[in-house]
Amino acid sequence: MDDITIQMVKLLKERTNIAKQIGELKKNSGLSINDEKREEQLRTEVSELCKQIGLDESIGKKFLNFLLNESIKVQSEGKQTHLTIFLKAKNLEQQGKRIIHMEVGEPDFMPPKIVQSALGESYDKGFVRYGPALGMPSLREALAKYSTKKFGAEVKQENILVSPGGRFSVFLAISTLLNPGDEIIVIEPAWPAYRDCATNAGVKVRTISTTLENHWNPFIPEIKQTINSNTKMIVLNYPNNPTGKILEPKIQDQVMDLAKQYDLYVLSDEIYSEYAFSMWKSVLTNNYKKSITIQSFSKSHAMTGLRIGYTIADKSIIEKMVRLQALCITNVAEPIQYAALKALDADITQNPKTVKSKIDVLVESAKKIGLDFIPPDGAMYLFARINKPGFDGLEFANRLLDHGVGIAPGDGFGNYKSFIRISACQDQDTLQKGMMILDEVLKGS
Repeated sequence: MDDITIQMVKLLKERTNIAKQIGELKKNSGLSINDEKREEQLRTEVSELCKQIGLDESIGKKFLNFLLNESIKVQSEGKQTHLTIFLKAKNLEQQGKRIIHMEVGEPDFMPPKIVQSALGESYDKGFVRYGPALGMPSLREALAKYSTKKFGAEVKQENILVSPGGRFSVFLAISTLLNPGDEIIVIEPAWPAYRDCATNAGVKVRTISTTLENHWNPFIPEIKQTINSNTKMIVLNYPNNPTGKILEPKIQDQVMDLAKQYDLYVLSDEIYSEYAFSMWKSVLTNNYKKSITIQSFSKSHAMTGLRIGYTIADKSIIEKMVRLQALCITNVAEPIQYAALKALDADITQNPKTVKSKIDVLVESAKKIGLDFIPPDGAMYLFARINKPGFDGLEFANRLLDHGVGIAPGDGFGNYKSFIRISACQDQDTLQKGMMILDEVLKGS
């Protein structure tokens, strides 16, 4: 057995070297790292082999998923994303260059004024100590009442976990509910954190690619066909980052029906729900015990830098997630939690109107430029295709940054090399100026 194990490690090293070489070839050829068609063919071969040699098929596929994930990790090293562009933009700013930030989803308005006074009050009230890993009881109780009223489903304090931002909530859910070799379904275009968190946890990502032509709607039969014995979770993100798409209630219900049929967790990232400009409903309304809803103060209350979000889920799920949170961070800083508690009383009705007016500016400018897109139903982005032969969104994003404008390349959100994401997170004049520069650079390319 030891000899076989040593041989397997040697073969893994050989396979990793080959993966690196393939990664370089893909990079130089402009090909996507992920190849779902090839992976599916390999799964079929592994499945047949398991039957021939009498190996449990789920074990064989989990081992395959481990190997595929390792290849993706190797081939993804050095890959640039919208965060890479953002960091590069920040570095240019430190060098004295003025940058119009249209690459990151960060509201340009301040948090509610009450947050400022609450941070001072937290000191006076003694909220500067260790606290429960679940979050301050007063905040969790307030969030339960707030969620019950806002999302149309009964939520109790036991269903709430306060975490340092929505990203950490996603990390906790994937890392605690799934095991290495399990599979998660992500509908793309999608915020890259889902894939990154899954890969980090040894979980294999299976993607459902949607298209502009089909108005970013997923095909339900394709989702059903992708589900197998190793599938444990499906991710929903509506309003969507980056497209701003909101699923029609009928399609969302069909996805939820599949989840119930196959006993899957549903991770629903709803942090843009405050910016829904057409009919939207929370996954909470389905009253499904295996749903995990992610919310955050980052977008709704413009509290990005304060890093606070929360999870709404069944008590049994919350108990699993909080164990890892306690291990990692003990608890979210009490002054921040107190500020969030007070922020719930703030009037934020103007925020969606402000963001919608900015999106309207982007839509109007994009039409004049001739970008190919669907006006977003919500969120704070425009996801547009550039119909030029050989267009590379990453190359263009780097070139545009040299002209003082930051945008996000589309392939950070899936296999969308010819797309770019533009954030509506500047004042209207600045957005118009940014779009004018974008147009000039496009014409010059």
